Amino acid sequence: MIMNYTSHDSLATSCIQRILGIVGHQYLGRRPEFSTFAILSAVACDSPTPPLQEQVASMEKWLVLLCLLLPAPVTPDELDLPAAVFGLCLGTGGYYIWKRITTEERHKEPGEVDIPALQEDLEKRVFGQHLAKSITIRGLSDFLKNENSKKALAMSFHGPTGTGKNFISQIIAQHLYPEGMNSKYVHQFVSTLHFPHVQHFDMYKVQLQQWIRGNVTASKRSIFIFDEVDKMHPGLIDAIKPYLDYYEHIEGVDYRKAIFIFLSNMGADLLSQLAVDFWKAGKLREDIKLSDVENQLSLSAFNNTNDGFWHSSLIEQNLIDFYVPFLPLEQQHVRMCIRREIMDRGLIIDEELVSQVANDMTEYPEDEHVFSLKGCKAVSTKLRYYLLHVNDGTPDRP
Repeated sequence: MIMNYTSHDSLATSCIQRILGIVGHQYLGRRPEFSTFAILSAVACDSPTPPLQEQVASMEKWLVLLCLLLPAPVTPDELDLPAAVFGLCLGTGGYYIWKRITTEERHKEPGEVDIPALQEDLEKRVFGQHLAKSITIRGLSDFLKNENSKKALAMSFHGPTGTGKNFISQIIAQHLYPEGMNSKYVHQFVSTLHFPHVQHFDMYKVQLQQWIRGNVTASKRSIFIFDEVDKMHPGLIDAIKPYLDYYEHIEGVDYRKAIFIFLSNMGADLLSQLAVDFWKAGKLREDIKLSDVENQLSLSAFNNTNDGFWHSSLIEQNLIDFYVPFLPLEQQHVRMCIRREIMDRGLIIDEELVSQVANDMTEYPEDEHVFSLKGCKAVSTKLRYYLLHVNDGTPDRP
């Protein structure tokens, strides 16, 4: 299990080491027959410092051994010895019990997810996406709870740019593994970066299969994120079809605990038009249901000759478990993004600054200016511009 000890753990460990040294020298070291304890405390305090996890584990072993071997006093003038050492054992024992409990609460086993914590994080950081959040939570929760899943989880995120597709995939990775996107169990492919040349199509298929096979062999709960699927060469994505199908294992490898997430702008026009229609009809966007868009999303991807899902067996054989729609964001949602970005920078929210940044975003329809053309994608750049340049009178624009 990965144990991430924070600075206060290190400080407490250091203090305990120092106490052990004092006790071992001042009390136990006085008597020749207790030289073993003096050696133990000397080793605990003065040995070269190992990595923090090893240091803490080593300290626990010395503490347990020390407390088990403590002798009873033999003369009245030594009555202070058991009291002192008992207090030491009680205090350090209580500390490590507390540390174990709180650490277990903070850090789950890699590959496990605290679903309520994930849901809370999505509510706090993702705006205007009631469908995406609810489908993601339900899909992940059901999949991770199922010890006997029949296949790998496959979710396809669709929608306009800047609506949170990448962001939610990053949040999922962070909740599965402490290192998030930097984890060795999280693998991201960007079509225009990793598969740019159509003449290398066959090579890409082989490399993709080898990469997935090797990493799932190393960790069954691997995550594979495919970005810009709409820019992928048609047919390439079918190379991974066996790994998403209903097989217990393929050549000795079980893929049924892996997670595949596909990100695509395909369906953006469909979702944008639907949001505009609901707005013009005076309906709440929260009234949009998955059934209003799911079938259209799969058909638009399957029938678009320029899309990576064109005539894909993943769609044809129903291997995509969830089509997750991301709706275009309204100005109110962009303002929420701006406030969150300000807070993440450790600044106090200034509503005038929020309005400046929000008003600088391109919106549509042209007459009503309801929806943001780029969603929250440009929020960080725009905010940085206003924070660094506007107050100095710099005329340059981002």
